[in-house]
Amino acid sequence: MFFLTPILVAILCILVVWIFKNANRSMDKKKGEATARAEARPWADEDLKDSTDLHQAEEDVDEWHESEENVEHIPFSHTRYSEKEMAKRSQEFYELLNNRRSVRFISNEQVPVEVIDNVIRTAGTAPSGAHTEPWTFVVVKDPDMKHKIRKIIEEEEEINYMKRMGHRWVSDLKKLRTNWIKEYLDTAPVLILIFKQVHGFAANGKKKVHYYNEISVSIACGILLAALQVNNGIIIQSQTAGHCHLVEGPGRSSKACSKLSSQSCLERRSGDRHYHSSQLWPSTEGAPGPPRT
Repeated sequence: MFFLTPILVAILCILVVWIFKNANRSMDKKKGEATARAEARPWADEDLKDSTDLHQAEEDVDEWHESEENVEHIPFSHTRYSEKEMAKRSQEFYELLNNRRSVRFISNEQVPVEVIDNVIRTAGTAPSGAHTEPWTFVVVKDPDMKHKIRKIIEEEEEINYMKRMGHRWVSDLKKLRTNWIKEYLDTAPVLILIFKQVHGFAANGKKKVHYYNEISVSIACGILLAALQVNNGIIIQSQTAGHCHLVEGPGRSSKACSKLSSQSCLERRSGDRHYHSSQLWPSTEGAPGPPRT
């Protein structure tokens, strides 16, 4: 037994070393799996990314601008209402917006330029990620430009109806009597195109990150709809932008940094008839111009 003790000790030492090495391997493997899961794990909501991280990851960090500018803060003040007045105002606002309809009665009757400017300014009050305001509203009045837009939209919409949307979606639209023909885009005197700016540019020419750009622009579109409805006699008809890759934004907002997010059509009412006036935006002369909000 005396001669076996060193042998037993050696065996025990070897066993301990073996267990220790296996434990280390197991821990390293778990760490690797955890890292892989973390890298592969998407955001809780992929839609929230808005390509913000993607652009930074794919491009040279030297191309991006680190913001150091000071932003002026404006003191906040607001009017307080009694509970009775709050209830009254909220009910009136609901009733006003509850009259909103998507209509397709078309007229070439003009919409006042001042109204267009004001509703766009209202849309520009929307909140945005890091206050980047990543939107451009483009007003189009030129007949040739409107017709080009119509052709782009109808070509893509026909593909949507025939291939992309599928039988169920097309079937659900039958009761609404809609199709890919958008003749009101020619008839309406004005169109408003809403572009999301995927990124901006700093004064030094470097790119500025526009956080949550799609969500921010979507909120601005909602406020635009409300502003148009609040204007007595104006109703909105919106058009989704599945063909956004075919329309370039104005100025530096080219395909690289600006994408068509939505399209809106204004409608005016006259008597019992609904008259349609369409909108999209740069300058009211038709040529793209700088954002006015």
